[in-house]
Amino acid sequence: MDIVFERRGDGPPLVLLHGIGHRRQGWEPVMDRLARERDVIAVDLPGFGASPPLPDGTPYTVDAVLAVMAELFDDLGVVRPHIAGNSLGGLLSLEAAERGLVSSATVLSPAGFYTALELRWAIGVLRASRLGARTPQPVITTLARSARLSRAMFGMIYGHPDRLGRHALAGDARALRGAVGFEPTYRAGRRVRFTGTCADVPVTIGWGTRDRLLLPIQALRAQQRLPDARFVWLPDCGHVPMGDDPERVAALLLEGSSTPLVGGPLHAVPNIEQTPA
Repeated sequence: MDIVFERRGDGPPLVLLHGIGHRRQGWEPVMDRLARERDVIAVDLPGFGASPPLPDGTPYTVDAVLAVMAELFDDLGVVRPHIAGNSLGGLLSLEAAERGLVSSATVLSPAGFYTALELRWAIGVLRASRLGARTPQPVITTLARSARLSRAMFGMIYGHPDRLGRHALAGDARALRGAVGFEPTYRAGRRVRFTGTCADVPVTIGWGTRDRLLLPIQALRAQQRLPDARFVWLPDCGHVPMGDDPERVAALLLEGSSTPLVGGPLHAVPNIEQTPA
């Protein structure tokens, strides 16, 4: 497949995978910081961003998408790169680690640790966001100039959407609206949960304390499933934390893709904001 990607920097390769309905540009707030020390490869997953959908008849399963990623690794000449992913990209990153395709995995609010009710909540929010994204593009760009209105439009996804800028937000809305892989990915993954251990690969998990999409209770399940992973709360960050706190997120990705990390106990963080499903 002709997967679209952006490659920047020099050093050990680090592949970046976005979430469902998002695009490679979601990593832009941290790209330059990472590229100072890594060969950064930000990917548009099949059916998202500028990448074409999977071939007709191919289900959007984890196996199918990871096969595409393995082919991309070969084409780029990278062997067991480091990988980082957000949401759906986090689940794919963990599965890649479980299968020995990567040297480390750093995941930000990864999918795969929800209950059926929590998944319905998340998909319901994203579908509502897709409907909102049908608003004419000039209107979205105008509304995004207001911090208050941008929070109303994008606050379920970002902790601080006003920090991203109106053009980035408008581009995200356009990508969500046009994501042909959205529904088939959801249908293929409704019953998918991460059940691996990633025993031989260092894993780092970051979770925004203001994540309203994949609620922080899921972070506790992730830590229980992967007790040897390093866990880090991302204070005041939402579901897509790269634009909320680029410095903190970039540092986490660099740490996670450097040396093996030893996990520790998960400590409670006060004032975690949760939205009931």
